[in-house]
Amino acid sequence: MAFLRRAFLLLFLQVCLLHVSVLAKVELSMNETVDVYIGDMAEILCQYTSTNSDSKPRFLIQWFAAERGGSRSRLYYADANQELIDSGTDYTDRINVVTDEKGTRLSIQDVRLSDEREFYCHVNGLAAGSGVRKTHLRVFAPPDVPEIESVTTGISVTKDTPSKVASCETRNGFPKPNITWYRDGEPLMNESGRVNIVILSSRMSSDLYSVQSTLEYKVEKEDKDARFSCEVSFFVPDGIRTIESPSVNITVHYPTTMVELWKESPQGLVKEGDTVELRCQGDGNPPPHFIFNKVEEPDVNFESSRDVLILSSVSRKDSGTYQCHPLKGDGVMEVKGEVELKVHYLDTAVVVPKDEELMHKGEDLTATCNALSSRSTSTVWYKDGMVVGRGNTFHLQNATYERSGVYKCEVTVPSLPNLKTNGFVKIIVQGGPELVGSEEEVQLDEVEGRVVNLSCEALGNPLPSISWNITGSQSWHEVDKKTHKHMTHSVVSVKVTSDITAECNVSSDRGSGVKIFKIKAIPRVTTTAPFTPEGSGVIIVVIIVCLLLLAFLGSVIYFLHKKGKIPCGRSGKQEITKEKTTKDEIVVEMKTNTKNEEAVLLKAVNGDKKGPNDQPL
Repeated sequence: MAFLRRAFLLLFLQVCLLHVSVLAKVELSMNETVDVYIGDMAEILCQYTSTNSDSKPRFLIQWFAAERGGSRSRLYYADANQELIDSGTDYTDRINVVTDEKGTRLSIQDVRLSDEREFYCHVNGLAAGSGVRKTHLRVFAPPDVPEIESVTTGISVTKDTPSKVASCETRNGFPKPNITWYRDGEPLMNESGRVNIVILSSRMSSDLYSVQSTLEYKVEKEDKDARFSCEVSFFVPDGIRTIESPSVNITVHYPTTMVELWKESPQGLVKEGDTVELRCQGDGNPPPHFIFNKVEEPDVNFESSRDVLILSSVSRKDSGTYQCHPLKGDGVMEVKGEVELKVHYLDTAVVVPKDEELMHKGEDLTATCNALSSRSTSTVWYKDGMVVGRGNTFHLQNATYERSGVYKCEVTVPSLPNLKTNGFVKIIVQGGPELVGSEEEVQLDEVEGRVVNLSCEALGNPLPSISWNITGSQSWHEVDKKTHKHMTHSVVSVKVTSDITAECNVSSDRGSGVKIFKIKAIPRVTTTAPFTPEGSGVIIVVIIVCLLLLAFLGSVIYFLHKKGKIPCGRSGKQEITKEKTTKDEIVVEMKTNTKNEEAVLLKAVNGDKKGPNDQPL
């Protein structure tokens, strides 16, 4: 009976335990996805809890990786007694698992593209129950910077269908990146007849994607300055990122619709002899070849260098209206440019009278200088480098010999300083001899024996000659004779021995003249000057000066004698008495046989003292 009671109790306990185990449950918590960059480490967390709070269950942990075809391969196993990483899998050397009572963490080193799959966490709590959850691991590889390349040839606007403009390529991306095209920052979408975008993608051996996109675009003239670029967008763990390529420009070909022609050089007005460069430019691309012609000669085409016409050493006949227009071709419109060319000129100056003009002294003359020009002119007259007149008319009044010479007129164009011409006229003023000086007869008085120079000058054209006729002296000769322009000059030297008459005769083909010099000879007279008080006064002054000089000479001789420089002689019976003196004074007394006595006192520089033998006067 007791046995049956014990058996029934055990059975009751088992039923209770079984009921508890049926009610217990393990709850798992995992992220649906985990994002990671290729090459980085991925961490997948699996957290679990048990609904049986009366005991601390022991868990059996297993990690699985999904394989193709729906199967799973175990990567990790752990129970209360052991923990192991399965060998022979792709993760044997790359995973690490950390487990505690709250959860387990699977770490995968050096993530590869092949790791993008589902990972399962299986937790078995035995009596506490079991559970399975999964996480999808997503792997990302940012692509390379996109490479853009535009077409190198020009694209014509006349094509009816879109033309290839550029291509863009990006490599080594995962998942597959997307490429978007932009024109001046505005996105381009497929548009029938205008925009066509062709995308080609491929997967390389590394399982990374390479995407190439080609833009076909119907260009217009306005696209010549447009900038095209491509942008790559791709997924990353935290969202979407983009990389933009550099922008490129394309060459657009379009016809010429406007032409302009202008004078490139020289700057300013054009004169005869200049080299003129005309340049033609249109708005088409590529620039067309141009044909140049002249409106006045429409059938004559000038030789040019593409868009430049050079006219060398132009003359007035080159003036006119010039045209240029594109060489005919596909898409070329009938357009032209025009420019008016005016070649300015200045003809050779014409002087009236021309070359040489003879005129008589005292006459008047009017000369003119004119030059035909396309611009207003200015005329200046020169003689010997000096300005003598302005204007095209020059007046010469009351002509003199000095006004003879070459007169030059210079005609210039003020608006064209380098345009100038000149002419000249040689004016010759003629007349008979003309003596210089108003006196025809000169009277002179001169002492006999003196030499006198007589000068004679005469003007005239032709140049007069001078000859001398001298009476009253045979001693004369010409000392100077010279000519200068219209003047003859002569000088004679005459010795006066008696009254003289000298004639200066001037003559030429146009007349003669004479100038007379009359010299009256004055005899030489020798006289004795009478005595005058003034003369005696001079003699007295001379005597006083002589006496002072003798006194000074005597003092010097005495001084030298006292110094021993001159010995004393015996003649004359002279006595010299030396008195006692001080060092500051010397006293000398000289006696002679005469009754006159004279004492000379020579004092030193420092003394005004008198000796003991000095007597007051």
